[in-house]
Amino acid sequence: MVQTALTSLALGYRPLWNAARKLVGVQLFMHEGGDDQPDVPHFLRMLQEMAAPTAPRLILSPQSRHLLGLLLQHTVRDAQQLIEVRGEWLADSALYDLVQRAQARGVRLVWRGALNDLPDADSARWFASSMLRLAPQDAIQLMQLSPGAPAPEHLALLDGQMYEELHSRAIMHRCLDQHRAAAIVGWPSEDVQHKLRGERALAPSHDHVMRLLKAVDADESFETFEQILSEDPMLAYRFMVFTNSASLALRSGVDSLRMGFVMLGYSQLKQWLANQLTQASADKDLQPIRAATVMRAQLTERLLDPGVSQELRSEVYLCGLFSRLDELLDEPLSQTLQRLPLSERIHEAAVEEDGPYAPSLLLAKALEKEDGPVVRELCARYDIDLEHVNRTLLRTISEWPAERLAL
Repeated sequence: MVQTALTSLALGYRPLWNAARKLVGVQLFMHEGGDDQPDVPHFLRMLQEMAAPTAPRLILSPQSRHLLGLLLQHTVRDAQQLIEVRGEWLADSALYDLVQRAQARGVRLVWRGALNDLPDADSARWFASSMLRLAPQDAIQLMQLSPGAPAPEHLALLDGQMYEELHSRAIMHRCLDQHRAAAIVGWPSEDVQHKLRGERALAPSHDHVMRLLKAVDADESFETFEQILSEDPMLAYRFMVFTNSASLALRSGVDSLRMGFVMLGYSQLKQWLANQLTQASADKDLQPIRAATVMRAQLTERLLDPGVSQELRSEVYLCGLFSRLDELLDEPLSQTLQRLPLSERIHEAAVEEDGPYAPSLLLAKALEKEDGPVVRELCARYDIDLEHVNRTLLRTISEWPAERLAL
């Protein structure tokens, strides 16, 4: 049963962020494939067993009509799960009936589709919320409006809904701050980074610098220091650059966060953190980018063979954490990594997509996309069990602390 439940589906995910730029949910992509019929009842029981009170709410996103039909038939009312229904699929009379029956049983549903093609009033009442996307021409017009300026009637956004595929920071602000969007699905990372490009974008998180300073003052363990530092890719990168700088004149290169703490000592660490605090950024729009990078790093580490030593696991985590530095620093990743005496294995995986860490990193990246066949292809190429990948993803998601999705 477990074999069928976790090998007949290829999963992926996309985070949901609220107005505080905190994680509130995860859109869980579900692709069927292979020869086995998906054991949807068992899969749903597994989700219930893994659910934790602080875990993000799941929006199950079936990628085929057949899989949607199975979910609608077998899902029961669950406070932690919602089922996504694509608007265009409601033209299928069989699915239309299943949606009605599921809603009557108390199953919470999310309508997904274009803002300019909303369901009729009778159908709309079946859904707890909507996941809306803007037509490209409408998005362009909204971007041209002054911040806070009212939109013309034909561009009016709906309050309290979820919005996806936003590529503009200005529209994201309009959705969250003016229309109280329940969540942004995904994040306009490229535009946020472009708008903040410069010292603020490259600066570490003010919150993380303060947390690390307090941990040092409290004489906490190196393990605690490493945990805090590894939650901010820019702070971790700056730390590695500093510990390997000529000014410190250390005898050997520092290739891990833990070694950096040991070589630096408490006094120099506090002085360095005080310097970072004067440059730190409190811009909340960067928080989802940091958090998504940590998500990738966690998955990269956990997808690795569980028999690997903790020292190597920390190295693999850094591989995932630093894999987005090209976006943050706006330079080729190969150039960035050359400044650090990291293991050649990290460079091979992050730059060349080769070496022992490449399968984990490539899978972690593939899981971020709505493209299940790529996950299957990578599993086949590297002889990795799809069950292991799916179980790792679900367990990792269940451990992410999240705020409540307001639906």
